[in-house]
Amino acid sequence: MAEGGNIDPASSSRRLNLSNEDLDKIECASPTEEDTSPIDHQASDGDLEEMEKIRQFFAQKLNLGSASNESLKVLETVDFDGVMKYIRDGCCKSVVTMAGAGMSTSAGIPDFRSPGSGLYDNLGKYDLPRPEAVFDISFFEKNPQPFFDLARQLYPSELKPTICHRFIRLLEQKGLLLRHYTQNIDTLERAAGVSDERIVEAHGTFHTSHCTGCRQRYDQQWMKDQIFSEDVPKCESCGAVVKPDIVFFGENLPSRFFRLVQDDLKKCDLLIIFGTSLAVQPFASLVDRVPDTCPRLLVNKEKCGRPNLLMRMMGQSGLEFDSSSNYRDVAWLGTCDDGAVAMAAALGWQEELRRLQGEDGARPEEAA
Repeated sequence: MAEGGNIDPASSSRRLNLSNEDLDKIECASPTEEDTSPIDHQASDGDLEEMEKIRQFFAQKLNLGSASNESLKVLETVDFDGVMKYIRDGCCKSVVTMAGAGMSTSAGIPDFRSPGSGLYDNLGKYDLPRPEAVFDISFFEKNPQPFFDLARQLYPSELKPTICHRFIRLLEQKGLLLRHYTQNIDTLERAAGVSDERIVEAHGTFHTSHCTGCRQRYDQQWMKDQIFSEDVPKCESCGAVVKPDIVFFGENLPSRFFRLVQDDLKKCDLLIIFGTSLAVQPFASLVDRVPDTCPRLLVNKEKCGRPNLLMRMMGQSGLEFDSSSNYRDVAWLGTCDDGAVAMAAALGWQEELRRLQGEDGARPEEAA
């Protein structure tokens, strides 16, 4: 150590067997001040490429990386076929699924952020301070009307699960589903027949509601009737506003989420992620909480889950589809329904999925 407690670069380089040429490589690969992004900014392709160079350099010098990853690899091939073979071979018994809005869009439920068609783009008439205020608990307490007007758009006239929701139920019937974590509040997993025990509604649900005053509980049908009556739902006992049990900004996630996530993610031996941008915390962080040997399959219209710079600094790796050291992350690009059908076909489950989809009157060929 040099005086003042600072590390002596020369002695450090000797311990790591770094030459001057090595140090030059690190300097060239390090981001400059101009490259620095805000902590909430998604890392660019250039940022990730430079970080990957640094990682590979130290992996080579410290004998880390490829050899270590090779020992963690459980997939014969790091692609969709490799994940399907992993399932067919009986290598996983505790599958955890994660779902976002993309799982429900084919059921007629719009998402929030799509330009032009997303719900946030259609809230101008409410003169909100920002679109997200419609889900802010402090704003709701002052003016609940915009939320219930929006709820009429959110609420499907008929709760009809998608093929992907049925696939989650099929995973449960096969004895593979440990837990289904969803950001959605539409209750379509329940309508598909997934058991309450297997569902964790991380952002709450319309399944139940409570009076904001006396806490009297109301069921889903009561709330649906109130929403479509175009009145703000009021408690039959005390007259206070009745709020669906969904999580607003400014409220804590359900205690069940925190209670189960600890053990579930430790046991997980396959993580399947459906239709989410992985942009909202703490839900997005679940991908980093599974064991290092756990394969992770993303079914989404585009790749997501790449870590931003802050996540990198905190040791969160995110999903590393395009990294040279990737040994477990696979992306299947397309709709959730098409992904579910592709998985069923690869696993030989087509007929079973057809039967489940036909339960609510859908034509069997829709699940083909």
